[in-house]
Amino acid sequence: MDAVSFVMCEKTSNLRVKSVRELIHGAHVGKPVSSTASVKIVYCEEDGEEKTFSRVIRGSCSEFLFNDKSVSRSAYIAELEKVGILVKARNCLIFQGTVESIAMKKPKERTQLFEQISNSWEYAEDYELKKKKMQQAEEDAQFNYNKKKTVAAERKQARLEKEEAEHYQMLIKELDEERIQLQLFQLYHNGRQISFLKNNLDKKNMEAYIKKEALSTAEDSFKVKKKMFGILNRDHQHMEKEMKTLEASLIQQRPLYIKAKENTAYQIKKVEMSKRSLRDKEKACDKEKQNIKELEMELSDIEKAWRAFEEKTEEERMQRAEDIELGESQLERYKELKEVARKKAATLAQQLEKLRWEDKGDQERLKLNRRKKNEIEETIKQTVQQVEEHEKRIEKLEEYVKVCIGSLTEKRQQEEVLAKEIENATIRMAEVNEDLNKIVGELQNAKMDCHEGRREQMRAEILESLKRLYPDSVFGRLLDLCHPIHKKYQLAVTKVFSKYMTAIVVATEKIARDCIRFLKQERAEPETFLALDYLDVKPINEKLREIKEAKMMVDVVQTQFAPLKKVIQFVSGNALICETVKDAKHIAFDGPVRLKTVSLDGTLFLKSGVISGGSSDLRFKARCWDEKEINKMKERRDSLITELKDLMRIRRKEADLKQLRAQCQGTQTRLKYSQSELDIIKKKHLANLFMEKSKLESELVNIEAQHDMLNEGIVQRKEKIEEFQKKINKVEDDVFREFCEEIGIENIRVYEQEHVRQQEEIDKKRLEFENQRTRLNIQLEYNRDHLQKFTNSVSKLRETIHKDEAEIVKLRKDEENLLKKVNELLEEQQHLKDRLSAHKAELAKSQNEVEEFRKMMLTLHREATKLQREATALETSLEEMRLRGHNLLLECKVQDLKIKLLSGSLDDISEVEPGAEIEGTQALLGIYEREEGIQIDYSTLEAELKELESDKDIEDQVKQMQQEIKAKEVVLMKTAAPNLRAGEKLLIARDKFQESIDAFENSKKEVRICKQEFEEVKKRRYELFSRCFEHASIAIDRIYKRLCRNSSAQAFLSPENPEEPYLEGIGFHCVAPGKRFMPMDSLSGGEKTVAALALVFAVHSFRPAPFFILDEIDAALDNTNIDKVSSFIREQAHEQFQMIVISLKEEFYCKADALIGVCPEYDDVMFSQVLTLDLTEYPEEEEQDTEERPSHGSLFQ
Repeated sequence: MDAVSFVMCEKTSNLRVKSVRELIHGAHVGKPVSSTASVKIVYCEEDGEEKTFSRVIRGSCSEFLFNDKSVSRSAYIAELEKVGILVKARNCLIFQGTVESIAMKKPKERTQLFEQISNSWEYAEDYELKKKKMQQAEEDAQFNYNKKKTVAAERKQARLEKEEAEHYQMLIKELDEERIQLQLFQLYHNGRQISFLKNNLDKKNMEAYIKKEALSTAEDSFKVKKKMFGILNRDHQHMEKEMKTLEASLIQQRPLYIKAKENTAYQIKKVEMSKRSLRDKEKACDKEKQNIKELEMELSDIEKAWRAFEEKTEEERMQRAEDIELGESQLERYKELKEVARKKAATLAQQLEKLRWEDKGDQERLKLNRRKKNEIEETIKQTVQQVEEHEKRIEKLEEYVKVCIGSLTEKRQQEEVLAKEIENATIRMAEVNEDLNKIVGELQNAKMDCHEGRREQMRAEILESLKRLYPDSVFGRLLDLCHPIHKKYQLAVTKVFSKYMTAIVVATEKIARDCIRFLKQERAEPETFLALDYLDVKPINEKLREIKEAKMMVDVVQTQFAPLKKVIQFVSGNALICETVKDAKHIAFDGPVRLKTVSLDGTLFLKSGVISGGSSDLRFKARCWDEKEINKMKERRDSLITELKDLMRIRRKEADLKQLRAQCQGTQTRLKYSQSELDIIKKKHLANLFMEKSKLESELVNIEAQHDMLNEGIVQRKEKIEEFQKKINKVEDDVFREFCEEIGIENIRVYEQEHVRQQEEIDKKRLEFENQRTRLNIQLEYNRDHLQKFTNSVSKLRETIHKDEAEIVKLRKDEENLLKKVNELLEEQQHLKDRLSAHKAELAKSQNEVEEFRKMMLTLHREATKLQREATALETSLEEMRLRGHNLLLECKVQDLKIKLLSGSLDDISEVEPGAEIEGTQALLGIYEREEGIQIDYSTLEAELKELESDKDIEDQVKQMQQEIKAKEVVLMKTAAPNLRAGEKLLIARDKFQESIDAFENSKKEVRICKQEFEEVKKRRYELFSRCFEHASIAIDRIYKRLCRNSSAQAFLSPENPEEPYLEGIGFHCVAPGKRFMPMDSLSGGEKTVAALALVFAVHSFRPAPFFILDEIDAALDNTNIDKVSSFIREQAHEQFQMIVISLKEEFYCKADALIGVCPEYDDVMFSQVLTLDLTEYPEEEEQDTEERPSHGSLFQ
């Protein structure tokens, strides 16, 4: 079968060898009879034409020959297919043990067999490609259809947006007109106020100029005195610098002197150690010389002993030569006698050689037996491993089943808990909504939870935005981060904190700048920022804590945020809180130093003498500290809102409940499949493995019995070999008896072996002498090298000692020079100290004169500063008005308000806020000069509005106009802002709609084309497969009935997918005669074999091969089934095709036309002998009365 499979182009992996070289005879034992081998088949056509197929082993590869011409493997397979042999389908080969597996094939594998036979597999790849392309085209068509619907909806929405935008534009136009009136009113009165402030500022600047001239004269005198003081101070610093230079030189030279002294001591110690080492090495040299002398004497003694042994050996050799030396005549006689002995023992020698050959053959069989035994033991081991793996799998499955049951129980409990939780949440939501409505009503009644103004809302939103942008760096407003320790301190703390009450606390200056930039981008109101790393905090004066009837501000403000204490210290400073106004005034002004104090009613006393009293506005601001009850209600409201949100989240868990139920369903399904797999492994797989293990163990017992028999045979043959050897020795002793007596030896074998033994002893002795001499020579050479190294080392040490002694002399000279330098530096240092003390007295006198001029200049500076402060206050007011005017114009520009101008343009207005990022007075004045060039036309402003004089009337009018604008803004806010580009959007939507229609039509066309192509491929594949399947379905029942010889037997094939059978499996079922329908697994071995043969013959009948080779298909058949199968095969062989059957059962092969036997034969090597017997000359009784049927030609020559 290996030879036939080899020439039929089977792969190496299916030939039971690792390489094709192992197929050569003798290669499996490492003794191949040749480097090449080949198998050749000759196929004869009906017209007598012959085709030859050959496959040759060359090295580790094989060559294919067709009609004695080398061809490729694919061409070779193509030629085989032309004569009906399908290599992939194996339609002409049935291997040993594969018959039952054919019946037990899985449905999908059976489908693959039909595809190979029918050649429909050639369309499989094209089928999948066309199908995938068709599905993709259908998906594209569906996508384009959905896109068309979406675009149509967008077109409709764009039309509605366009109508809303037109209405919205009309409302905006009305609002812009009212905004223009408001801006004109504010700009008109702002200009009048700027003119008034300019006149007052010019007067104040003239007074300040006169005072500055006087201050300038005083400063010139002060500079002269300060210059003289500076010269003296520089001289003093120069002297101190020289003193430091001297000290540095002294510090530098002293370590050098100490280091030189240590180097000298170290060098002296080093020379002493070198001298000590020199003495030790000289002693070692003397000892090494003594060792060399001893080794030379020992080598001389060994040489003498060797010469004596050689002389003794020569004498003994001469003596032995005299004893058994053979002359030429004796040697001739020895050879003659040896020939006589060989002839007399020739028969015995042949028998002995035969026994040795038999022994060698038994040894080979014994090795083969051991190999088989090892293979079976390995197979048993693998079977045991498979059983263990199945048992482990069973454990895992049981554990998984247990886990699934536990998980299912747990999830069902979770499902119950979650359902109950959702139900409770629904009930609780109703209760929370009721409580929340009550609290909101109470807050509205208290008028404490009224709607905040737009400004406060925007500020709160800006703070929240900053916290989101910088969550770890923006901490909140100072008001929210701290609080007084008692209610009575609220007014005082509010007064001291003042503008910093609502300041925002941040971590770094960089964050503060980023926040300011964000405010500008958002066009929000200005905010004050307190950066922790930027604050210049003055230290607390601890003495102030000792003042009675007063407490420090920092002590009455609490905070949970530790870094905020720095901010509180910066805002409060050293301010003190007193119980009464009298106490606060007394402590502030009557002490040795003026202090900043505040009373409990909010009256503030500053160091400058300014007194600021409390007001209703202060009390209003302080109410933020005293809202505990309202805050509790708000907290309750917030907690209820939070709880409501949590309950809403629980309500949203209904999706989780559905998912949990789906998970329970999935777990239950997996549990079902796991239990099913567990039953299959226990009832089917494990039973098969135990049965296989039992068979293997019985086979192992048989092999062990054969092994014992072979061992007994080998032992007996060994005894015979020894007996024959003794007989041959006796014959030699009889022939050589007189010759041995003549030369004086016991037997001739002693003479033949004596010389070899004696020569080995002499060689052994010589080797010992040689080893000793070599060892001593090596030791002697090593010691001489060692002595040379010691000698060299001694010479180097002497040179080193000489150099080190010279170095010591040099180091002592350096040490003396450094000591001299240190003494000189000490003398110079003392002289410079005397000069420095005299110069200090002169410097102190000059410093006193400078201080007197500084005091006079400070007095003049205070007076000038006071005038400057007043001018600055006016400038600040003017700057505020200018800034207000700038903001109004900028607002007009930003909001694009079309106000009428007599000259200039709104484009000249800078969008950068003055005082923020613009540095330098010139740049600031440039901005205001450009704005002053803008003259506004106030003719559209009503005369009544121009005539208003008091600030209160102007402010009331602004508020009234703002409220009217705000009312319109509310209307606009309630009106959803439309898309102002709705017209463009409508045009785009129309274009997109037309594009989607075109794309949808194209995709529909593509679907039709792809579907037609797919249907064509599907039709061709279906026709090929169906032709083969329908033929086999009809033939199999007929063949099975003929095989069983019973018309009640049934065999049928059933496709799992009738429409496209090649995509799914094909079922195969048989009903044996006299039995009910059973699955294929439940049939006996013989019934499975018959069913498999029926399937094979049915498939073969569709594309018949020229011959069939069946290898031991009768292994599982009883005599009855053998008779049925052999009769059918005989009929088919006579009618349809040739059949070669390998069988070991007489009931089967007795019905053959010819027998071919193969057996081993021994010559120089073992080879196969082929015996043939033509059985057509011996017809069976039932055929004697019938005519001989013609048979096809034989396949093999």
